[in-house]
Amino acid sequence: MSAGRQVRHNGLMDDPLRLADEVVDALAGGRPVVALESTIIAHGMPHPRNVETALTLEAIVRSGGAVPATVALVDGLFRVGLSDDELERLGSSEQVSKVSLRDVGAVLASVGLGATTVAATMFAAHRAGIRVFATGGIGGVHRGDGSDASADLTALGRFPVAVVCAGAKAVLDLPHTLEALETLGVPVLGWRTDAFPEFWTRGGDLPVSARVDDAAHAAGVLDAHWSAGLTTGAVLGVPIPGDHEADRALIETAITDGLAATDAAGITGNEVTPFLLAHIADATGGASLDANVALVQENTRVATEVAVALAATR
Repeated sequence: MSAGRQVRHNGLMDDPLRLADEVVDALAGGRPVVALESTIIAHGMPHPRNVETALTLEAIVRSGGAVPATVALVDGLFRVGLSDDELERLGSSEQVSKVSLRDVGAVLASVGLGATTVAATMFAAHRAGIRVFATGGIGGVHRGDGSDASADLTALGRFPVAVVCAGAKAVLDLPHTLEALETLGVPVLGWRTDAFPEFWTRGGDLPVSARVDDAAHAAGVLDAHWSAGLTTGAVLGVPIPGDHEADRALIETAITDGLAATDAAGITGNEVTPFLLAHIADATGGASLDANVALVQENTRVATEVAVALAATR
């Protein structure tokens, strides 16, 4: 994989994927790499906390012995591994597109800035050869409409990447999301838990498909899954740290009110989740935002441990 050469033939880009030099070197040497998404930078938090969080996540990966690879679309390139200046640009610019799989071509052609969702980040990580990806929570089936499902589910069914997350975003229909993952053949692993984490809370009575109790165990399951010839991704659900867990009743009320506000405002499509997250942050006096930061940091720490253990199995 080229680290940075952009080639055009007959006016068309040959391959817009560009890996940072340190990511290329790590992959070539069989060293662990952890992918990180950029929607949390551009659309998940206010500035400057978003950039501070992005830099902290990269520092967590490095301190754990792996190389961070934040993914974004920058100036017509699909970038895997960003500089600090590029992270700041993503976090402070007003015009940053939210990019899922369907949006990649349009945003690349516009030569603008794009923050990648779980689906688009998985795609880039798979093309780069990265097996572990840390995020906040995956998308899934939306409440009230079983036909409205996130492209994150499609990506999990297609790309062999482990997504380390605090489960699915609690604003979704979690039981139907788990059913969809089962249909797609995606294993849902619980990090030291038998219950599927529910983002702001540690989970209730929704079961995971298998429990793993440490990084070596998780890496062993992932390696066996892919070595058997299976080509799906995997979800590794990590419960939010207990001291940041939200009150379930408070969160559910905030979600219900937020969904009503979404309908009243006519918010649709990929604008729904950012709107809901902002509404819930207001409803909880900022506590949900603090929880978001805590859970994504924990997910990144676990993802780094698993990436290191997975590299050792190879």
